[in-house]
Amino acid sequence: MRPTDSFDVENSMRNMMLGFAAIALVACQSAPAGPPPAEPASDPATVPPQPGLVPAAVAPGSAIMDQSVTITPPAPRVPKKYAAFSGVWAGRLQGTYDAEVAVQTISANGNVTVTVAWGKLGDNNPGEAAGTGRISGTTLKLARLPNGADISFTMLSERTLAGTYTLAGQVYTGDFIKQ
Repeated sequence: MRPTDSFDVENSMRNMMLGFAAIALVACQSAPAGPPPAEPASDPATVPPQPGLVPAAVAPGSAIMDQSVTITPPAPRVPKKYAAFSGVWAGRLQGTYDAEVAVQTISANGNVTVTVAWGKLGDNNPGEAAGTGRISGTTLKLARLPNGADISFTMLSERTLAGTYTLAGQVYTGDFIKQ
């Protein structure tokens, strides 16, 4: 072997090692493969306050209302005693089980459309259901929900409803606060 051959081999080896180091450095600095990290589902500042409910992180089994649920303000011809039911109401049944109801539309004759969300309630897992109902006097009675629940709300004040949720022979009650 000639002296220059040994020098060439050493240079080639050094250059090859530097090349591998450069590739490794570039690989470490490039964006990771795969989907981007998930963004938070919603900005906590946009979630309405839940008086009487723990505002910290949502506990497993809590009632979660779909963010796409909208409230249509009652028309001027809707009696004020019916219009007072419009909006989102949150409460706890038996002081333990989270529930929410969104009274989405109200007609002049007292017919309503609603969305109800409930947390873990007895043997019933958390869920949400759309429904209809009717206001008579100070009571809003919903048609039976798909899970078999019968629900009614009585207006106690302009900001408080007394709710009754009956499911599988069990009756759960609680106050709901307008959000």
